[in-house]
Formats: sequence, C-alpha cells, structure tokens
Amino acid sequence: MSKSNKVLNLRDKISDNELDLSLCNLTEVPVKELAPLTKATFLDLSCNNITSLPPEFCNLTHLMKLDLSKNQLTCLPDDLGNLTALQHLDLYNNKLSTLPVSFSQLRSLKWLDLKDNPLDAGLAKAAGDCLDVKQCKQCATRVLKYMLTLQEEADRAREKRLLREKELERKREAKKREREAREKEARKREKAEEKEKRRKEYNAQVAATAAAQEEEQQQQPQQQHKKKEERKSKKKNGQASEKKPVARAAPKPCRSVVAVVFKLFLLLLLTVAVTFAICWVTELRRRDVCEPLDVALDRGRAWASKQEVVVRQLLGDLSAAVKDFLESMQTSKS
Repeated sequence: MSKSNKVLNLRDKISDNELDLSLCNLTEVPVKELAPLTKATFLDLSCNNITSLPPEFCNLTHLMKLDLSKNQLTCLPDDLGNLTALQHLDLYNNKLSTLPVSFSQLRSLKWLDLKDNPLDAGLAKAAGDCLDVKQCKQCATRVLKYMLTLQEEADRAREKRLLREKELERKREAKKREREAREKEARKREKAEEKEKRRKEYNAQVAATAAAQEEEQQQQPQQQHKKKEERKSKKKNGQASEKKPVARAAPKPCRSVVAVVFKLFLLLLLTVAVTFAICWVTELRRRDVCEPLDVALDRGRAWASKQEVVVRQLLGDLSAAVKDFLESMQTSKS
C-alpha cells in the first residue's frame, strides 16, 4: 500500500479530533503519516503489538490524549517530556519497568494508568492503584512528583558529575601548569648553567691569554739576552774566520811555482813540435839546424819498425795459441 493510501486510510479513521488505530495489528507507529494530522489530538493505539516508540514520536506535540494500553512496550523515548500538551496517558498492560526522566516535564498531565506493568518498587509505590478516575488522577500527580524528584536527583547527580569533571579538569590544568612551570624552571636553570659554563670558559681563556702574555713578557729579556749572546758569538766567529784565511794564504807561492813549471813544460813541448814541423815542411831540414832533428826522427822510425816486427811476431804466436786451444776444445768434446 502506498504512502498516499496510508494517509487516506488514516484520515478515514479520524472522527472529530480522535484518530482510532486500535486493533490494527501494528508493530510500529506510522509517525510520518501522523505528523500532518495535527487536528487529531486524541490518538488511540491500544490493542496492537507495538514494542517501542521511535524518537520522532516525541515531535507529535499536538497530542492531548494518548492510549497505548495493551501493547508490548518495554520502554518509552527519552524525550517523551516534549509532549507538553499531553493530559491523558494510558499505559495499561505493557511491559514497562521505568519511565524516562523527562516524564516530569509533562506538567499538563491529569490522568495516568500504569496498571499491569512490571514497575520498579519506587515507581509502583508512587503510582498506586488506578481503579477509577480519581485514583488515575492521583496517579498522574504522584508519578509526576516522583519523576520530578528523580529529575532533581538526576540534575544534582549531573551537576555533581559536571563539578567532578570541572574539578578534574582544574586539577589537570593545575598539573599541566605545574609541569610547564617545572619545565620552564628546568629550561631556565639549564640556560643559567650554560651561561655560567660559558662564563667560566671565557674567564679561563682570558686567564690563559694573560698568563701567556705575562710569560712572553718574562721571556723577552731572556730572548734579548740570548740574541745579544748570539750576536757576540757571530762577531767572534766572524773575526776568527777573517783570521783563518790569512793563516792559509801562505801556500799560494808553492802552487804558483808548480803552475809556472807546468806552463813552461807545455811551452817547451809546443816549441819542439813547431820546430819539427818547420824542419819537416820547409827547406830548413837540409840545413845544419835541423840535422839533429832529422837524426832523432830517423831513430824514432827505426825503433817503430823494430817494434812493428815484435808486434807481428806476438800476433802470430797469439793466433797459433788460439788455434791450438780451439783444436783441443773440439777434441775434448768429441
């Protein structure tokens, strides 16, 4: 069945301001179809199989009379208190044990029936009997008062919870601030220690520099004295080196005599060679001046020819010896 047909069926069930949906075998409340029917201030949902009411049911604030008797309700919506216009509520023969705390907001409620429900002891005592109109009116008054007490207790519990949460939050904030303060103090102390360390290092560096300068100043006279001593020793060494060449200059005449003799010998050899050349090349060889030279030259030639014969004989002997040696070697190999 479509939504429009459902709406038409619901409108067909409206009589004056009463919408009768009892004995329809409903398991759910058609809230969307009921919402537009604001003229139906009396809603009868009795004798169905409804187990719960949807949260949207609490938006039907135009309801003044509601019959939910003989269903299977185990609980009611938490926002049931939004039905502030509700005056008559029948919850007979359901499975309710408690009512929502917002029930205390139904200030217009004048009639209430909670018979045949497994109510909690406190709620059952507050509800009492509801055998006639008077008792049902008294039930509404007592239950509202009881629920208002529960509301106040819930509010106080919520306030206490909020206070505890605020106290815990305050403690957490205090601990956080204390921790931040400790961290800040620790950072400040670390910075101070670091600064003190740098200051000590600086003072130590300044002291070391001052000590070095003082030591340098103390060493300056010693260095100057040492430099003076070095200059004096250099002067002494210079004077000694100047005296030593004078002592060694004595052998110079001996060396010069040897050089002169050698030069004279070379000059003599050159003169003899030139004389031989002149006598040999020019016509002077026929004169008496060159005769000694010619005689010497002839003698030299004779000596050289004799030496040539000796050399040839030596070479012959040497070749014969080599030949004999080779033959002996071949014989030994064979």
